[in-house]
Amino acid sequence: MQLTTPLQYDGNPRETADQVVELEKAGLDMVWVAEAYGFDSPTLMGYLAAKTERLQIAAGILNVFSRTPGAILQTAAGLDNVSAGRAVLGLGASGPQVIEGFHGMPYEKPLGRTREIIRLVRSGLQREPLESHGIFDIPLSEGQGLGLGKPLKILTRPERDSIPIWVASLGDKNVEMTAELADGWLPIMFVPDKAREVWGDSLDRGAAKRDASLGTLQINAGGMVAIGEGEETKALLDFLRPMYALYVGGMGARGKNFYNELAQQYGYEAEAKEIQDLYLDGKKDEAAAKVPFEWLEASNLVGPASYVRERIAAFQEAGVTHLAVSPVSDNPAATVSQLKDWVS
Repeated sequence: MQLTTPLQYDGNPRETADQVVELEKAGLDMVWVAEAYGFDSPTLMGYLAAKTERLQIAAGILNVFSRTPGAILQTAAGLDNVSAGRAVLGLGASGPQVIEGFHGMPYEKPLGRTREIIRLVRSGLQREPLESHGIFDIPLSEGQGLGLGKPLKILTRPERDSIPIWVASLGDKNVEMTAELADGWLPIMFVPDKAREVWGDSLDRGAAKRDASLGTLQINAGGMVAIGEGEETKALLDFLRPMYALYVGGMGARGKNFYNELAQQYGYEAEAKEIQDLYLDGKKDEAAAKVPFEWLEASNLVGPASYVRERIAAFQEAGVTHLAVSPVSDNPAATVSQLKDWVS
């Protein structure tokens, strides 16, 4: 297993990015740089490329709506160049709140857009012209560009003619498409013991259509890591409650919330409804209190060393190839070094 971490920052991302250098020395293999509707991901990825030497630098994620396919290709190729071949492109559909509320674009055909961007980025890195297949324009005939003119190929020569493409997905059809087309999969709030039950059929359907040249689908999942005895260590999981409540309760409307559906698939139907009702009524603290502790515990790695090692084994058995870790300790680099010994 490789070790990865999400770049988490509050206010000034430079300070957190500087800590990534120490994590790289400790054995971290990859950093995921989020975007949401804060700072953009590529700027921080370029900053990290200049400060690190070995680390894979991943967009985690770029949404498929706010940039044209050509712009995503340029970004991926540019980051791969300045990092000397260490870029990873993470893509996802995000959600209506961000796409419509922040970017002012209609949230339409997320699966079709994702599928087409994967195709275009891969062909573009091969320096093939970007030709329309009807997703990004008023349908144009075959052979026309992504607009009204002649299709063009990228002007500069990419560092690599293939960059790993990962997709963040949860819904059945999206996960199936991910297993078919992507190099890697980015699930969230992943419970390894229930993953097969929730996503097994979708993963199998996608794998059946997968091109053998892509190899085995890589999976990145994990969570908070806190190694220690006693109730005070377990109590750290409570700090995750607001985040889980935000996703389950606030990231979507009633009847259209992928994270709420995930909670239900995990067996928390009643809790999912209650969390959403409370959250949408503005009772965020009460909603957070309703997040099942069992879910927090199963989707993170918090407890004595022996227990954390058991959870790592559970993630590995579920097919996780890249263990995502967010260390909570006085010395995160030392925690990463300890984990590196365990997963090697």
